[in-house]
Amino acid sequence: MRKLLAQIGLYALASAVAVFFAYPFWWMFVASFRTQEQILSAPLRLLPERFDLAAWRSIRRLGGEDLSTYAINSFVLTTAATLLGVAVMGIGAYALYRRPSLPGFRPVRYGFMLTIMYPHMLLVIPLYFVTYRLGLLGTWAGLVLVLALVPLVFFLFDQFFRAIPREMLEAAQMDGASEAQTFLRVVLPIARPVVTTSVLIAFLLTWKQWFPILVLSAGPDTYTLPVALLALNSEWGINVQATMALSTLTTLPVIVLFVLTQRKVMSGFLAGATKG
Repeated sequence: MRKLLAQIGLYALASAVAVFFAYPFWWMFVASFRTQEQILSAPLRLLPERFDLAAWRSIRRLGGEDLSTYAINSFVLTTAATLLGVAVMGIGAYALYRRPSLPGFRPVRYGFMLTIMYPHMLLVIPLYFVTYRLGLLGTWAGLVLVLALVPLVFFLFDQFFRAIPREMLEAAQMDGASEAQTFLRVVLPIARPVVTTSVLIAFLLTWKQWFPILVLSAGPDTYTLPVALLALNSEWGINVQATMALSTLTTLPVIVLFVLTQRKVMSGFLAGATKG
């Protein structure tokens, strides 16, 4: 009986915590159907007085661009940066694991670890000058290269590779496998959970980026949905209803993706955090 009561209590506590964290998202969704006056007069209301679609119609075109342009830019930039970042971070972490004594490899590893503590906002100025010197300022290639920097992905790969027994890799090379064959045929199959988790994490972290895109873009043709939120602000104030509508549209893909893949994310974190 005590065990049953304890389980009921834990489920009740977990449900209360879930409702607590889900409430802001529900409030944002409900507020997108309410007028600004209704939001200010009864801010904690859980259901709209009526489903007013004026805010959703008003965000169809922002900053001189169709909303579809921002949505396509978000998916294209996020997908390209995610694939490039995971590939480069994975290969780089494997190279550092296999040849840690090569000149310059150790400072590179510590440099990646150090950047985990710094958000993109603190790195925008040096990244701006780098992209400018490379002639990539305001280009899709420059944005993808900047957004592909996800140090957390490097950390996951680095910790996972360190847990792989070196004897396994040495046995493959004794059988005549090259370094590339060892990586592709031995390491990648067992690293699939970490690769999947890294792709998901990189996608989630890159999707929400707005400041680097705003600074490095040459115009609204490369803006994403988070950047489009800035177009709702004006000298006369903020359109709360339209902001909630666009915020709902921006966060919905991320929420759906995380809900569908949360188990893989958690299992990948455990795999990447295991050290031998």
